[in-house]
Amino acid sequence: MKVGIYMFPADYAIAPARLAKEAEDRGFESIFLPEHTHIPASRLSPWPGGGPLPEEYSHTHDPFVALATAAAVTKKIRLGTGICLVIERDPIVLAKEVASLDHISGGRVDFGIGGGWNQEEMENHGTAFSRRWKVLRERVEAMKEIWTHDEASYDGEFVKFEKIWSWPKPVQKPHPPVIVGGTGAGTLKRVVRYGDGWLPNRGVKMMSDKIKELNDLAAKAGRGPIPVSLFGAPPDAKVVEQLERDGVSRVLFTLPPKGADVVLPLLDQFADIRRKVA
Repeated sequence: MKVGIYMFPADYAIAPARLAKEAEDRGFESIFLPEHTHIPASRLSPWPGGGPLPEEYSHTHDPFVALATAAAVTKKIRLGTGICLVIERDPIVLAKEVASLDHISGGRVDFGIGGGWNQEEMENHGTAFSRRWKVLRERVEAMKEIWTHDEASYDGEFVKFEKIWSWPKPVQKPHPPVIVGGTGAGTLKRVVRYGDGWLPNRGVKMMSDKIKELNDLAAKAGRGPIPVSLFGAPPDAKVVEQLERDGVSRVLFTLPPKGADVVLPLLDQFADIRRKVA
């Protein structure tokens, strides 16, 4: 079982570089950082967690900047976006960002992606909520073209460009793993269509059944079993061991966006669990 950590990289929390170094020193396999470019002050879209929106959502560093600082002070720990809001980013620029981070880190990027929940946020970037999944798919497909071809082109409804040159290419071949987040009705089909892994959260019911369904869909598409990383896994060795039996290949323990005085003792506790399930 791979064990990683997840934290909102808030501007008032422990610095991402220090967090990554402390996590690597304790043997964690990965660090995942989410993103929100901004939060519309209207607050029309309700937070899926219920209640008031936590402060960190509007205080989050850009994940690629944060992960680049982490890459500079670490050697082994994997660097994940959890999740990158592809629908809010230009695909040519984003392909460059992912490839650059993979190049600088020596091939340690896990590209977690998702469609997002905040309708007003994505509309400020020009993406209609109802079309977000098609926009996401086209942008991911276009990025794969850029990553894997010296002269790339793409002709979709939302993404179009003729032959372009863009380097660096990712160190990982054919490209960094694209890990699709979400738990909605169409998520597993999306994972099979353009993902290299699934990134659900701990709210998923019947995990073993969902993983079986995912791998049945993968087999029908001529693919092998697809890795599953679980956000917000309970920091409990027995629960983690059961998740491994269910087919989960990586768990991510959640850290609060706090200072080192709060985060590091929790990291030590999580490291004890990591050693038990390693």
